[in-house]
Amino acid sequence: MQADLNIILPEILIALFAMLALVGAVYTGKDKLASALVWITAGFMALVAIWIATTGEGSNAAFGGMFVDDAFSRFAKVTILISAAVVLIMGQEYMERRGILRFEYPVLVALSAVGMMVMVSAGDLMAVYMGLELQSLALYVVASLRRDNIKSTEAGLKYFVLGALSSGLLLYGMSLVYGFAGTTLFSGIIASAGEGPVAIGLLFGIVFMLSGFAFKVSAVPFHMWTPDVYEGAPTPITAFFATAPKIAAMGLFARVMHDAFGNSVGDWQQVVALIAVLSMFLGGIAAIGQTNIKRLMAYSSIAHMGYALIGLAAGNAAGVSAMMVYMAIYVTMNVGTFAFILAMQRDGEPVTDIASLNLYAKAEPARALAMLVLLFSLAGVPPFLGFFAKLGVWQAALQADMVWLVALSAVASAIGAFYYLRIVFFMYFGAEGATVESGKSPVLWALLMGSAAVMVLGVVNLFGIDHMAQAAAASLVN
Repeated sequence: MQADLNIILPEILIALFAMLALVGAVYTGKDKLASALVWITAGFMALVAIWIATTGEGSNAAFGGMFVDDAFSRFAKVTILISAAVVLIMGQEYMERRGILRFEYPVLVALSAVGMMVMVSAGDLMAVYMGLELQSLALYVVASLRRDNIKSTEAGLKYFVLGALSSGLLLYGMSLVYGFAGTTLFSGIIASAGEGPVAIGLLFGIVFMLSGFAFKVSAVPFHMWTPDVYEGAPTPITAFFATAPKIAAMGLFARVMHDAFGNSVGDWQQVVALIAVLSMFLGGIAAIGQTNIKRLMAYSSIAHMGYALIGLAAGNAAGVSAMMVYMAIYVTMNVGTFAFILAMQRDGEPVTDIASLNLYAKAEPARALAMLVLLFSLAGVPPFLGFFAKLGVWQAALQADMVWLVALSAVASAIGAFYYLRIVFFMYFGAEGATVESGKSPVLWALLMGSAAVMVLGVVNLFGIDHMAQAAAASLVN
């Protein structure tokens, strides 16, 4: 029992921290301490991330195999915690200035992070569902944090209703898998499935589970909640949705497919490939007509999940490694992009209209250049880091003889370049008129410039994350 608790200690510590923070805030000044609590929570999560990165080794199982601590889960957890901490700090000033910073916000983010950590370490269907629901319930609440705003409450309600539907699909799939395998442990499921084509009942279970996971990563055709939630939620919370939960959902997707159905790659590979293609094309085409930059980022997110799923569809260790590198780079790009969006304002009020960026480069040349680098990287234009993220998943797909998937994704990538370049056009060549102002937040400035610098400097050796991702993939795909 002691050994089990040691393995799950990071999750226990963050959960205890969240509960103590909740009690402490209630008995002190509530929202008066919200700003301090944001920084303390972010600092604590960063410390736990450093601890996980520096002390973890080997593969360990807890609670009879229900919880797995290996290189793959550690890579995902470190990325989740660092991105959650950065987004908390990034949005603190914005939320405080607009009177929407509540002490519950960092507490809910911390609890959702615990759920995400359980998701990527799950070794059993029950652990999957427990982690997924802990993450989701916290996210439903933060989406509608601005209770007096109709769009925010609508975002929370839509996310909750559609999230409940996806959970139902996932549970139904799990029940079919359990009915066939007689166990909820991944090790038991993979043994029951055996080699080669799986039984029809198990195949139905896999498809329903795939549907539930596709919702969590906002992949087509389960993407319908994403644009409305991204637009309606307060911008710092939208930034959170676009980062940590995406890594957790992708990590869970890979964990279940390889740990529970790793011997039946041929049965789920084509379904994942189809979801990837639909996501890339719908995300790219639907984003073209968007005028709100938050909705555009929602469709961008759908398209990027499609590219990341190419790595999973490859069905090999190289694919999982490329997918994890892609997600780390994607999160970095999103942090910088949302730091830019958070700074967009006019007369102290937030602005999200893309046309308001007309001739922005004249007023703010440094910020415009940093945003240009991030947009080119999001579009996958060489020599920026976003191009190498796509190159990695393409190489993995080519190894798996999925040339058609690479060809289609290259076409989708060309379509997607249009809406990123349109923002660049507005910033540098737009019409004269009232342009957007930038706030004076040093945090947002540093994150924007820092992430843009990473897109340029990371080309040299990806800061070593490719080697860490390879070790993570090797621990999962064996």
